[in-house]
Parts: sequence; C-alpha cells; structure tokens
Amino acid sequence: MPKKIVQIENVGQYFDTKNGRFVALREVNLDIVEGESISLIGHSGCGKSTLLNLIAGLTHPTSGLMLCDGREIAGPGPERAVVFQNHSLLPWLTCFENVYLAVERVFSSKEGKARLKERTRAALDLVGLTHAEAKFPHEISGGMKQRVGIARALSMQPRILLMDEPFGALDALTRANLQDELMKILAATKATMVMVTHDVDEAVLLSDRVVMLTNGPSATIGEILEVNIERPRDRLALAHDPHFSECRAAIMEFLYHKQLKRAA
Repeated sequence: MPKKIVQIENVGQYFDTKNGRFVALREVNLDIVEGESISLIGHSGCGKSTLLNLIAGLTHPTSGLMLCDGREIAGPGPERAVVFQNHSLLPWLTCFENVYLAVERVFSSKEGKARLKERTRAALDLVGLTHAEAKFPHEISGGMKQRVGIARALSMQPRILLMDEPFGALDALTRANLQDELMKILAATKATMVMVTHDVDEAVLLSDRVVMLTNGPSATIGEILEVNIERPRDRLALAHDPHFSECRAAIMEFLYHKQLKRAA
C-alpha cells in the first residue's frame, strides 16, 4: 500500500486584516501518497496558493494539523522544494551558480565542492540546460528561466515538488514543452508533486488526482477527481482519449456550473 507522505487534517487558515478577519481555508482534509502527482484547481481567491504554502511550511495553519512523513510541518525543509510562477533567479548569478547555491545549502555539510558541482550539472542536465550553465538570467528566455528554477528545486533531491503555477506566464508552445519535460522528470525521480494551476487540461495531463476547491472566502475541498490514465502519457493520444475528455468535463462542470451557480 502506498505510503502517506503528506497528511492534512481539518486545516483552517485565516488572516487578520484592517477590515477584519479573512477566512481563507476551512476544514481541509487531504492525504497525499508518495510518488503521486496532484493538482489544486479552483477560481482565483479559493486558497490554492495558501494551501501550497502551508505544505511548504512557509506559513502555519490557524487550526488543524499538517504532517510530512509523520512529522508536523513546522517550517520549510529540503524534502519540500518550491517552484514559483516567478522563477526568482538571482540576476547577478549564472544559471549554474543559481542552482549551485541550493545544492550548497543542502549538501555542503557532508560533501566536497567537486560533488556539489556534479549535483548541479546533473540537475541542469535533467532539464536540458547544460549548454546554458554559464549564461545569466537576462540572457535566456522565460521558458529557460523556469527550467533553471525547476533544476534548482530538483538539485535538492526533494521528496515533494511543490509548484505554484510554474508555467502560467509562458506561451502555449513553451508551456506544452515544459509540461512534457516535467512528466519525464517525475517519472525519472519518482518525486511527489503538488501543483497549483488554473489550466484544466494541464491538471488532467499531469495529475493522478485533481483537487477542486470551492470559491473563497472560507474555501475548502469541493471534489477530488481520480485521473485513471496510464503513464507515460502522450498529449496527442490524450486528445482522442474518452477518459481524458470525461475528466476535463467533470472539472469544467465543477468550476463553471457548480461554483458559479453557487456564487450567483
């Protein structure tokens, strides 16, 4: 039986603002098993990124319990790497140096510089960017910057890859290419992935389960969809796959009928 790597039990999150208390999430319950890929989807303001930040340990829940590998999530950890929509590369460092910085932080206490450089190059190779390791962020495209961000996260050898709309700012073709690369990377590393997305097709393509959140404020999990499509997945073949179409329709029904009708 697959091992639970993340357990979210009755989690709520609120923020005190000048206009009073804002309840972002309420009564969220979710188990994530090792090696699975999950997408969080919902309308803007439904708490997707808030939930991702809670798993990352960047914020702490107001109520409930969050566990990673059986231990309470008390803050960020190297077993959980985050990739944001904004690549967040340091502009004065090369691609190699941006990745090396993460490698050094995680492994420098037990490994020498030669091994740290090996890890850095291996991560860049995984995303197909060894040829650009000496370039600075301003010298490469937006898609390549995101590849460096993913390489930096993977270089830490995380057990969980947390992604907050990592392809949201990219053009459609670049986005599709990176989605395909991500599927290959996840197959090779066996990492668990949790991704925030607004894109229905992306959610179905990349996920084993799609977690649909209700509208905010006071959002919670509305439905969870199982995507029973064998891997490896081919986007062209999926265009004619009836189960892909069924999954897509189910998410659209939730987002654009159930939720909008509820908000009306």
